[in-house]
Amino acid sequence: MNKREFVRTVSGGTAAMVFGPDLNALFARYAHVPAAELAEDEKFWATIRSKFKLTPEYINLENGYYCFQPEEVLNQFIGHVRSVNLQGSRYMRTVRVADKLRVRTKLAALAGCSPDELVVTRNTTESLDTVIAGFDWKPGDEAVMANHDYGAMIDMFKLQARRYGMVNRFIDIPTDPKSDAEVVQVYANALTPKTRLLLIPHMVNITGQILPVRAVCDMAHTRGVQVMVDGAHAFAHIEYKLPDLGCDYYGTSLHKWLSTPLGAGFLFVRKDRIESLWPVYGDEGVAANDIMKLNHTGTHPCHTDLGIENAIAFHEMMGSARKEARLRFVQQYWTSKVRGYGKIVLNTPTDPARSCGIANVGVQGMKPADLAKVLFDTHKIFTVAIGNPGALGVRVTPQVYTSTKELDAFVKALKEIAA
Repeated sequence: MNKREFVRTVSGGTAAMVFGPDLNALFARYAHVPAAELAEDEKFWATIRSKFKLTPEYINLENGYYCFQPEEVLNQFIGHVRSVNLQGSRYMRTVRVADKLRVRTKLAALAGCSPDELVVTRNTTESLDTVIAGFDWKPGDEAVMANHDYGAMIDMFKLQARRYGMVNRFIDIPTDPKSDAEVVQVYANALTPKTRLLLIPHMVNITGQILPVRAVCDMAHTRGVQVMVDGAHAFAHIEYKLPDLGCDYYGTSLHKWLSTPLGAGFLFVRKDRIESLWPVYGDEGVAANDIMKLNHTGTHPCHTDLGIENAIAFHEMMGSARKEARLRFVQQYWTSKVRGYGKIVLNTPTDPARSCGIANVGVQGMKPADLAKVLFDTHKIFTVAIGNPGALGVRVTPQVYTSTKELDAFVKALKEIAA
């Protein structure tokens, strides 16, 4: 077997990128339909739903932690596991690196950046903590972040504070801002001459709020502050390219909204920022201005990397605009039915442009954990409790397979609980 045949055996070749004739015919038939119109076509999305194997035991409205793969993507991933297992060390020593670089190139194209600015990681935490740990912090240096930022990054900043004497400053993001300027000003007010890094979530993980990242980046850069973006819930959820944001660093998890195998993500570092970052693990064989110096994590499940390629193919067949429109529609479908209803409280912006698929809902006088428990135990609806001040409720994260029938059941359950 020559090298080309070996690569085809392991990665499945182009045939692995083909998803059944029914999907090809479906997208061809609806190619002319605007995304906003198609978002409400239950027949179309029922076909997409049929590509996922769903448990009949409960309605899953918690895709934000991990959204399982469509069956065809899963089968391709299992094929990668079997192939790598069959070839063993020969695969690892001959074509593994080339495969990962190929996947990186496709991922960079989807993100809109150069492959030389991106590395494949395991998740958002690994990605952004690599940046936080890579800064050459000095005593008194400052970083700005929000109380609603993800705990893993906050913990990493706190570790740097204990280790190097840097200072962390926290802000509260307005939950339902009247304008982008209101959000930008909150961040601007927290900056001082000592601020070196600002962390901002592209989409707040507990409420679904989309923040004006470009405006915050532009403001921060005029003050000499670098910006790191937590894109865990934005990538493959809403349509954008990294250059649109103007950020210095961006990290995301791919097993959420791209539906890759579990344990996949990426880190973007703007080309001119790479050299100044210290790697977490030593690698003397990589140049200081090569982003691969930040990716020396040892042996990992490389078949997960191969599965990213299949997930990208499924996502691109569906189309980013179609996916965003559908996710925004299903969120608005249920939130519009409960907003202002009795004791129900929505902790997500009222402006549809300031959120997409994710929303947070609570019931006055009820602990979030109790609400999540009743929803599951009594109504067989799975969500996750959020106990953060200003977002007391359950986070609801539907996916493209979620039906309006399921959301009707959720609305009915909420109204019964809040009665």
